Amino acid sequence: MNTRFLGHSGLQVSALGLGCMGMSEFYGQRDDTESIATIHAFLAAGGSLLDTADMYGPHTNEELVGHALRTAPVPRASVVVATKFGIQRDPKDPTKRGVNGRPDYVRASAEGSLRRLGIETIDLYYLHRVDPSTAIEETVGAMAELIKTGKVRYLGLSECSSETLRRAHAIHPVTAVQTEYSLWSREPEQNGILAACRELGVGFVPYSPLGRGFLTGQISHFEDLAPDDYRRQSPRFQGENFERNLDVVSRVQTLASQKGCTPAQLALAWVLAQGNDLVPIPGTKRRTYLQENVGALAVSLSTKELSEIEAAFPAGIASGDRYPTAMMQALNR
Repeated sequence: MNTRFLGHSGLQVSALGLGCMGMSEFYGQRDDTESIATIHAFLAAGGSLLDTADMYGPHTNEELVGHALRTAPVPRASVVVATKFGIQRDPKDPTKRGVNGRPDYVRASAEGSLRRLGIETIDLYYLHRVDPSTAIEETVGAMAELIKTGKVRYLGLSECSSETLRRAHAIHPVTAVQTEYSLWSREPEQNGILAACRELGVGFVPYSPLGRGFLTGQISHFEDLAPDDYRRQSPRFQGENFERNLDVVSRVQTLASQKGCTPAQLALAWVLAQGNDLVPIPGTKRRTYLQENVGALAVSLSTKELSEIEAAFPAGIASGDRYPTAMMQALNR
């Protein structure tokens, strides 16, 4: 697997990362044995960037990744472990969310993640959501202290605005910004965050580059989603939005068929073609889909093909918001 640098930081990672969230929650039944086998297969194939967060599970995803690291087919030094903090969940009601970026919480969260992951240093530590009640300078200042003490190597932000990024970067260099970006979520092109990353030399890490699985063509009915699947609550997967978005998927399938690849590979190849400073992190908990995703690295899109895709998927083509209302309000835009 070839590699890319995250901005000007010097952090080199595999061109595709592996999003581990769905291995523990949100996307139906978990299978830890298969998930660990998938992580190992990713690392054996030359992948290096593993993405998790303390709120996934909550906490159990970091524990899963930690177990996979201890039994991995490669040395720890060859793996870049990225985790996040900042979203708090109520143990009595995990559906409830809060955001906390206070310095004391930064330190406590890092200690918890290090313990669950079973590692001495977090390679890339993200603020998962920006806390509107805490100045970003305070949060990033506390994160920077973790670098001084050797508990973190690089800093990142998730779902931040370009203004917030600039303020954060002035306190300590930000290595990566993680934001949803795909053929049906092209907001980073319009809201200035992708341009700001490039201006400041910050890497860009698109999550959900397959539209939460919708762009793969594997979901054709609402009933295909497990009863406890988070996507049942997503506006894009509901009612008329679902039906309209199926038309979007049909375009992916048509273009992929013409290219001789799968819809997932076409969607990933498009993201990869947007610049060598982008490192998408498609999530999967199965080795079969991992192999398919890695195959996207071999799909080269010509200028003509990229133009055809652009024409078929103009910005804003998706029907419905990408999150329920409460979660949309938590984004720093």
